[in-house]
Amino acid sequence: MSSQQLPGGGVSNYSGYTKLCKGLAVVLAGGHIVVQIFPSAVSYLALIPAKTIPFAWNLVTAGYVEQSIPGVFISIIGLLFIGKLLEPIWGSREFLKFIFVVNFLTSVCVFVTAISLYYITTQESYLYFPISGFQGVLSGFLVGIKQIIPDQELSLLKIKAKWLPSIALLLSVVVSFFTTDSAAHLPTVIFGTYIGWIYLRYWQRKSETKLKGDPSDEFSFSTFFPEPLRPVIDPVATIIERLLCGRRSESSDESRGYTLGGSVLPSSDPIEASRRRERGARALEERLAAESLTAPGMTDETKRDATENV
Repeated sequence: MSSQQLPGGGVSNYSGYTKLCKGLAVVLAGGHIVVQIFPSAVSYLALIPAKTIPFAWNLVTAGYVEQSIPGVFISIIGLLFIGKLLEPIWGSREFLKFIFVVNFLTSVCVFVTAISLYYITTQESYLYFPISGFQGVLSGFLVGIKQIIPDQELSLLKIKAKWLPSIALLLSVVVSFFTTDSAAHLPTVIFGTYIGWIYLRYWQRKSETKLKGDPSDEFSFSTFFPEPLRPVIDPVATIIERLLCGRRSESSDESRGYTLGGSVLPSSDPIEASRRRERGARALEERLAAESLTAPGMTDETKRDATENV
C-alpha cells in the first residue's frame, strides 16, 4: 500500500499493510457482500452443524463470512493492524498457515460442541443456528501478540499485551449474558484462543532452528490466568498437555528444552523465546519510530534524536 501524504509532508499511520492481509481483507469484505446480496448463501457458507454433512466445506468458509457490518469492520481492522505486526515476524507462509489451521480447527471444535449440546439438551437450535465470522482467528492473533511482545504496554489501554487474550475472553463471556448473537460467537472466541495457543505452543516450526513450539514457562497455559489461580490451573493444564502431546510434554517438563534426534538441547527454548520477543519488540519500536519520524511538524533535530533512541 502506498503511503498517503498528509498536510505538512507527513505520512499516514494507516499504511504499510501487507499484500496478504489486504487480500484477506478483500475476502472478508466479499464474503459479507455475498451474504447481503444473496441471503440464502448463509446456508451454504456459514457453519450450520445439521448441514455440515454433506456441506463439509463450511468448516473452512464459515470463518471468512461476516454476517453483520460491525463484524466485518472489526475483522478487517483487526486483520490489517495485527497482521502488520505478526506477518513480518512469522513470514507470509507461516502467517497464512496459522490462519488456516486456527480457522479450520476452531470450526471443527464448534461443530463437535454443537452436536454434543444437542444430544445433551435435545434442543434443535444448536443444530440450525448459523455460526460464522473471523473472531476465532482474531482471538488466535491476540495469543500471537501475547507470545511475541508480552510485556509491551499498550498506551491506550494501559495494560500489557500478554493480557489481551484473557481480556477478550472475559469480555466475550460477559457480553454473552446480555445478547444472543454474542453467545453464539462465544465458543468461536474460546476455541480460537485455545487452538491459537496450541499451535504456537506445540506446532509452529521455527525457521531459524527447525524446532517446533514454545514450551517456555512464560507461555504456559496458566499465564492466561491471574497469578493467584495458577497453582490450581497448572496441575490441570499439565494433565491436558500430556494427553495431547504425550512424551513431548514429559520431555519439556524434565528439561524445559527441545529434543533433536533424541538428544536434549538444554535451554534452547528460553533462548528462542527471548529472541522471538526481542524481534517482536524491535519490530514494534521500529514501526513506531518510523511513524514518529514522518509525523508533520517534526524538526530535523527531533528526527535525529528519535533515530538514536531506536
